[in-house]
Amino acid sequence: MPRTFLAGGDLVLPDRILAGHTLVLDGERIVDIASGPFVAGRGDTRVDVSGALIVPGFIDGHVHGVAGTDVLDGGVAIATVADALPRWGVTAFSPTTIACAPATLDEFLVGVAAARFTRPAASARVLPAHLESNFINPEYAGAQPVSCLRAPILGAAQPRTSEPEVVRGVDEASSRHHGTSALFSAADILTVIGEHRPDVGVVTLAPELEGGLDLVRRFASTGIAVSLGHSGATFEQAQAAIAAGARRVTHLFNRMSGMTHRAPGLAGAALASAELAAELVCDGHHVHPAVMRTAIAAKGVSRVMAITDGTAGSGLPVGSRTRLGGQMITTGDVARLDNGTMAGSVLTMDRAFAMLVNACGCTLPQAAELCATTPARELGLHGHGVIAKGAVADLVVLTSQLTVRATWIGGVKVWGP
Repeated sequence: MPRTFLAGGDLVLPDRILAGHTLVLDGERIVDIASGPFVAGRGDTRVDVSGALIVPGFIDGHVHGVAGTDVLDGGVAIATVADALPRWGVTAFSPTTIACAPATLDEFLVGVAAARFTRPAASARVLPAHLESNFINPEYAGAQPVSCLRAPILGAAQPRTSEPEVVRGVDEASSRHHGTSALFSAADILTVIGEHRPDVGVVTLAPELEGGLDLVRRFASTGIAVSLGHSGATFEQAQAAIAAGARRVTHLFNRMSGMTHRAPGLAGAALASAELAAELVCDGHHVHPAVMRTAIAAKGVSRVMAITDGTAGSGLPVGSRTRLGGQMITTGDVARLDNGTMAGSVLTMDRAFAMLVNACGCTLPQAAELCATTPARELGLHGHGVIAKGAVADLVVLTSQLTVRATWIGGVKVWGP
């Protein structure tokens, strides 16, 4: 099979940078890392990347949308997002919901399945979904529609009903979310998740809600990763959730109980518990760079996943109007609802990588681990997220200013000149 030589670039390996080396790709794999002269055979392709950095492809575990498309828009929305993301160096991502009605969730998960198994060659890999779910604390809802929140009271899955089980403090009136009635029960949502189990990878929930710990156990027992978030959990409640099987924290510090020296809360539990891998929105607005540095120092790069929490406003000009799960948002330094509530970010993964290097003092290998290696491991992508012999050739070629020059997925250039 003809090989491809990415020649003359600086390779960002897990433990060092190799200047002026060549990556040899054969099919979808990296088969060699070479220095000095090399001989290209008949049919081989040489690509000059002199002066550029080559890093493993970025993997974003928390993406609501990009470039004007929200993953809950229906139809081919997820495929559209997957097609757009390589522009910013993303080679794999988890489509992420906000709380929604069962019919909307069902349509979304049908779209996830279709996009996962019919991926065009030029699109980012679609991973099982991240459900930023109905089972969160309304006091920490943020931009989540409170009319769609439910108490995670368990029992046998039941036929869908018009009788909602609501969390105290949630508006019980009939409402609309993304064009679908919000009169539904917790069992209705659990039924949809069960029907689409292979396409659900992560569920965010608040363990302190009635039935929360039972739901942690239920999801963990089926192989779904439980992420603690949008939660007012105490340190002790977070520890109980860890014992029940929780293994992630959703956008650390944002929409959760904060940390003091006497009451560590969920944020403190995330920093103190090696069992939990923590998402970190790396835009410098959701979390101050000094706090980002503190979190990375406390947990280590192997337990932190850089995410965008990106919305349909990501990649659009400031002042653009678009949607988050049917709600109107406006782009600025972050995305905001019309009432001013922060509603996710406008971040892209290339800017997250640059923020980690330029504002947080991470080395290039550390930034690559945060943006690729740790997410690959936590999201079950074997052979991804690293530049090494035998690894999948999902790669980003960056300029010296850390902007994306080209993106390669499975040994094929999918974006760039």
